[in-house]
Amino acid sequence: MSEKIVTVESIINKGKSYHYVDNGEPKQGGMKDVYFSQDKKYVVALYRDKQDYNAEERLKKIVTQYYNSFFNREGGEYYKELYSWPTDVIKQGDKIGIIVPFYSRNFFFKKGYAGSDILKNSEKEGKWFTSAKFRVAKSPSRLDASELGDWLSYFQVCVNIARGVKRLHAAGLAHSDLSYKNVLIDPVSKTAAIIDIDGLVVPGLFPPDVIGTADFIAPEVLASKDLDKTDPKRKLPSRLTDLHALAVLIYMYLFYRHPLRGGKFFGPIDTEEEEQLLMGSKALFIEHPTDDSNRNFKREYGDNLDKFKPWTDLKAIPYSIAGPYLKKLFEQSFIEGLHNPSLRPTADAWEQALIKTSDLKLKCSNNHCDQQWFVFDNTKKVFCPFCNTQYKDSIPVLDFYYQFKTDVWKPENHRLVVYNNTTLHQWHTDRNIIRNEKLKTLDKARLGYFSYHAGQWYFINEHLPDLKDVSEDKAIAMGSMIELTNGKKLLFSKEKEARLVIITITNS
Repeated sequence: MSEKIVTVESIINKGKSYHYVDNGEPKQGGMKDVYFSQDKKYVVALYRDKQDYNAEERLKKIVTQYYNSFFNREGGEYYKELYSWPTDVIKQGDKIGIIVPFYSRNFFFKKGYAGSDILKNSEKEGKWFTSAKFRVAKSPSRLDASELGDWLSYFQVCVNIARGVKRLHAAGLAHSDLSYKNVLIDPVSKTAAIIDIDGLVVPGLFPPDVIGTADFIAPEVLASKDLDKTDPKRKLPSRLTDLHALAVLIYMYLFYRHPLRGGKFFGPIDTEEEEQLLMGSKALFIEHPTDDSNRNFKREYGDNLDKFKPWTDLKAIPYSIAGPYLKKLFEQSFIEGLHNPSLRPTADAWEQALIKTSDLKLKCSNNHCDQQWFVFDNTKKVFCPFCNTQYKDSIPVLDFYYQFKTDVWKPENHRLVVYNNTTLHQWHTDRNIIRNEKLKTLDKARLGYFSYHAGQWYFINEHLPDLKDVSEDKAIAMGSMIELTNGKKLLFSKEKEARLVIITITNS
């Protein structure tokens, strides 16, 4: 098939032009035809239908005003990696389009399926990483192990997505169609990219173009979709519906199943009506603590549920294995806030809960465990929930306290679970340092690490000049180490913002 080079002109930057390759078979999205530049550095996405004045103005604002506010400020480079953000608006005849930078190479499969190269070089849409169908050994659709990462990989992926949604909402914007179709992820590099930014919703200025993608449409939007847009009871995509989609994404990346797509039966009705009830007005968390009517996975997996274990076994892999911080947010999202949008956790709450949970992680003692990591569940006998291997070492747990007033220390509901070579950082020692995308390089440095040797645990102090063993009232000099024992208290510095920790040793 013959190819031709087509030139299009910017309507934002006078005299600026772009070139793309047209082979007659563009990649088609929901609303746009997508063409690649010759050097594969950007794509030209042309809307198939004529866009009205309001749509054109939205695109202009996205590539000028919003682009500047997101990227030409502190932390802007981080967000350039996180969003696939349009950089220009162009016209070709009566069609309008956008220029979007090409995705990073890590968002394309190197291998794809374990048994074939069909997916090789395809985009890593999030959908490939949200279902047990693509990861269990007995499935013909299993992705190659080199593409999957481990359980800890998805925590960082989710942190990145939460930060992206947080930044949009802080700017007064909503994505409107957050889903695994519009989020690319790479578990290997632990990165994510939010795409289809051109549909951003600005309340009172630019309404949503779509109601969302199946599986991620908030129940209130689906339940009212047949009402007229002017009806006050009609619910449209907004910041609150983004928060539902974000919670669904996080749940699916951690448990490889949908939180609402269970086996609840509504009688002999057609498929469309059943879907509208299952995900809309009658939506029910599959792990609801007092209503088990939606816990059957046969609708999704047929009769071969054992083939997709442990992910289809809610007793073996309940949502609570994600630890107390995430457990609370899942309940807020899928129980309290499922039909009461104002109760849904914010993106910032998800980010901080994911980060705090990463301090509870343990490395599985089974080197062949697919997930490799799990969250400490505060029990005396500790087992990996994924492969049921008992953890082999004792476990030091550091509970953090802050100084409420002189000689009065209060718990922070934050702890650090230690495994061999766990590192300590300033966000652990100083309560004024928040671990987020604005963290300076200096504040990321390792201050010390924990080591297990000859059956004993030690902390090696590298960069804490005022570390003190409060239990024995003595300083721990930099370059020295201290043995960790049950009940020992350590104060990280003399500053008011410094934390104190009390150590508990759990024998597994």
